[in-house]
Amino acid sequence: MVKEVYKYLVCELGLKYGDTIVVGVSGGPDSMALLHLLSQIKKETDIFIICAHVDHNVRNESSREREFLQKYCDNNQITFESMKIDDYGDDNFHNEARTKRYNYFGKIVKKYGAKYLFTAHHADDLIETILMRIARGSTLRGYSGFSKVVNMGDYKIIRPFISITKDEIIDYLRHHNLSYVQDASNNEDKYTRNRYRKYVLPFLKREDPNIHEKFIKFSNTLIEYNNFIEEQMHSCINDTYKQGVLNIEKFLNLNKLIRMKIIYYILENVYQDDLMLIYDKHAELIYDLIISKRPNAYIYLPNNIKVVKAYDSLTLIRESIEHHEYEIELINYINLPNGKNIEIVDKDEGTGNDVCRLDTSEIKLPLYVRTRRVGDRMDVKGMLGSKKVKDIFIDEKISSADRDIWPIVVDSSDKIVWIPGLKKSKLVKDKDEKHDIIIKYY
Repeated sequence: MVKEVYKYLVCELGLKYGDTIVVGVSGGPDSMALLHLLSQIKKETDIFIICAHVDHNVRNESSREREFLQKYCDNNQITFESMKIDDYGDDNFHNEARTKRYNYFGKIVKKYGAKYLFTAHHADDLIETILMRIARGSTLRGYSGFSKVVNMGDYKIIRPFISITKDEIIDYLRHHNLSYVQDASNNEDKYTRNRYRKYVLPFLKREDPNIHEKFIKFSNTLIEYNNFIEEQMHSCINDTYKQGVLNIEKFLNLNKLIRMKIIYYILENVYQDDLMLIYDKHAELIYDLIISKRPNAYIYLPNNIKVVKAYDSLTLIRESIEHHEYEIELINYINLPNGKNIEIVDKDEGTGNDVCRLDTSEIKLPLYVRTRRVGDRMDVKGMLGSKKVKDIFIDEKISSADRDIWPIVVDSSDKIVWIPGLKKSKLVKDKDEKHDIIIKYY
């Protein structure tokens, strides 16, 4: 099958003499196989290859991996470029790392005037991505996983391995006796993708060894449908959404499918690189707000985005941290105005006040995260009776400014279940007690 990839690159894509390409390479098996394949084409057509490497700076082995890759490039007349991520913010690590990585790749493409950026995503990656998006909820485009070719305007992102499996890549490496590095974290069950890779994919492949072909067809079908719907959406977007304001009356005259597409279009424009913070539930919340009978209302979304309905118009506003009052539904993940995050996680061994375990049969869902209100009280775990939230802040020596934006987790009956980082209510369970939801504050 790798021969088919070679044929695609030379015949269909048409790599030719003088073309400049950038290859994103970690040093792992997938990217090393791609780099080697492109280097073989280089021998025949004299293309100019730049190997772009990002040191994520989270493992002790990363500096040795960079040296390994530098040596490979020197031995094969390939230009080597690398960067090291010095620090991370408070966002989801994988999302932030991906954003920094692709921003860097884009700079290298621009520096060399490259025609293509190659990445080594393969068929197994596609299956994992589609399954994760289905489980989490996404858009029609999101459910398709990722495309083989993405037009970035000045250049194209090419994923030539999308039609071949991990096993075929490993066979290619063995056949050519190629060395590569192994990231031990790829075996850790704490990462969602790893669990799909270790447990779900083997089951699917036992059911059908060519399951990847079905997923590729599924992906391509969704992409075609999505492209058609986008064409329909763009034909009416300028009349419905102008200068950041949605005309609700015109919006409601459209087909439901086009309406949702417009909502996702707006979210994509507002969130851009932070779009991974958005789930399909957020789009549904916006839609419910639009069709509600309330003439004036608002909801909050991640990153302190406020969605405001005012009679026949809807706008999304990014509020400053100085704005104190907020209330956000806890679906999966919230980036809070105080710079912290609250996330529902699969497991956590912690026992401190930064972890909350709940039995959903004892509370009323959904959960919300809000700021304090006059008269707030909580039944504190380990104490008799209730205590004023105001007194808890005073006891914990929380400044007045921090009190105003400190998160408080409540259920749908407005019962306080947790003050993250400070105190737990009597509803919060110990590790060995029955619970079916774990929330992390970090």
